Amino acid sequence: MSRPRRRGRDIHGVLLLDKPQGLSSNDALQKVKRLYNANRAGHTGALDPLATGMLPICLGEATKFSQYLLDSDKRYRVIAKLGQRTDTSDADGQIVEERPVNFSAAQLADALESFRGDTEQVPTMFSALKYQGKPLYEYARQGIVVPREARPITVYELLFIRHEGDELELEVHCSKGTYIRTIIDDLGEKLGCGAHVIFLRRLAVSNYPIERMVTLEQLNALVEEAQTRDIPPGELLDPLLMPMDSPAADFPLVNLLPEVAVYFKNGQPVRVANAPLDGLVRVTEGAEAKFIGMAEIDDEGRVAPRRLVVEYPA
Repeated sequence: MSRPRRRGRDIHGVLLLDKPQGLSSNDALQKVKRLYNANRAGHTGALDPLATGMLPICLGEATKFSQYLLDSDKRYRVIAKLGQRTDTSDADGQIVEERPVNFSAAQLADALESFRGDTEQVPTMFSALKYQGKPLYEYARQGIVVPREARPITVYELLFIRHEGDELELEVHCSKGTYIRTIIDDLGEKLGCGAHVIFLRRLAVSNYPIERMVTLEQLNALVEEAQTRDIPPGELLDPLLMPMDSPAADFPLVNLLPEVAVYFKNGQPVRVANAPLDGLVRVTEGAEAKFIGMAEIDDEGRVAPRRLVVEYPA
C-alpha cells in the first residue's frame, strides 16, 4: 500500500511571529502555514485576539517539541484601565461594574507587591483550560460558571511603568500558566476600583531573541519578492526559522557517535559516557551535532528515546 501524498513542504523549525492585534492565534498559524507551504504547523501558548507579540509557530518536526515552550517563562507589557471591571477581564468583554479610582501610591505599591513571588491563581472562566472535556470559555459564553482550582504560579518580576489617570502600565515576567488578565482583575479588586486589560503584548518567550520576531507583513513582502525574482519563497522565508530543537534548548545536551545513534534512532536505550544522572536530555548525532530527538535517562543510566525526529527523504 503506497504512503499518502504529503501536502506542502517538509520544512522544520520555529518562526517567532509578531502576532497582530485582532487575529486569533489559530488564524495567525494558518496564515504562516500557507506562506511557508508547510505540511504541518502548530503554535505554543495562544495569545488572545486583543494581544500582540511573540507567538512561536512550530513547523514540521518542530511541532513534536513545542510542549517544552508551553512550560517556559513569558514576559508581557500590559496596560490596565482602572475603574471598570468586565466579564472577560479585558476590553473585549462587557462592563459589569464601574467604581471610582481612589487609591494612594503606597496602596498601589502594596497591592503590586502581593503578586510578586510564588502565589496561587484561580484561572479565568475565559481560558482554554478544560472542565469535563470542554474548554472553560465554552461554559463562560453560555453564562455558566464552573469550579476551578487555584494553581501555583510565580511572578519573577512585576515592574511598575506608569500610572496616568485611569491607566496603569506594568511589565510582568511570569511562569507558565499565568493569566495576565486575572492578575489585572485581581489587582483592580485589591485597589477597590476594578480594572481590565486594554493592551497586552508578549515581549518574550523563554530565551528566544526578540530581534528575531517577524510580522505577517514582512513575510508577505518576502513572498512577493520571491515571485518577482522567480525563486522559491522558501529561499527567503526559511532563513527566518529558529532550529527545530530550540524549544528544548534549556535541556542538557548528549551527543552520540553515529554508530551508537543508529540504535537510539531505532528506539533502543543506549549507554553514553558522562551522560546526566537523570531527567530529560536533548540528543544530537556526530561531529555536526545533528538534532535527532529527546531522551530520558532511565533507571539504568541509559539514554532512552522519548521523541525522535523523523528523517524525511530529500
